[in-house]
Amino acid sequence: QAQLVESGGGLVQAGGSLRLSCVVSGTTFSINAMGWYRQGPGKQRELVAKIGSGGNTGYADSVKGRFTISRDNAKNTVYLQMNNLKPEDTAVYYCSWFNGYGSSLEGQGTQVTVSS
Repeated sequence: QAQLVESGGGLVQAGGSLRLSCVVSGTTFSINAMGWYRQGPGKQRELVAKIGSGGNTGYADSVKGRFTISRDNAKNTVYLQMNNLKPEDTAVYYCSWFNGYGSSLEGQGTQVTVSS
């Protein structure tokens, strides 16, 4: 059974950094696009970063220049490096796996809280 497990969230001061990790098991990984969503309190869910199987990346305007998504196919892991964090980045961050046919899987989420 496919499973996505996120880690790396926590409490950080504004301007700080965090690195989220997501380990995928029970399904293919290297041929799949991966992404990170977030949902903050009272906000709509937002796709903040996505990485294709070939390593091409895309970012929401709100995080461009601050967040970097990467993947390690040998470890079935996708990362989200978050720098210069702002209070508005506070959210639950979810790792997503895309099957290329319109379906996706998500992990349980990891909380990121940025204090001002």
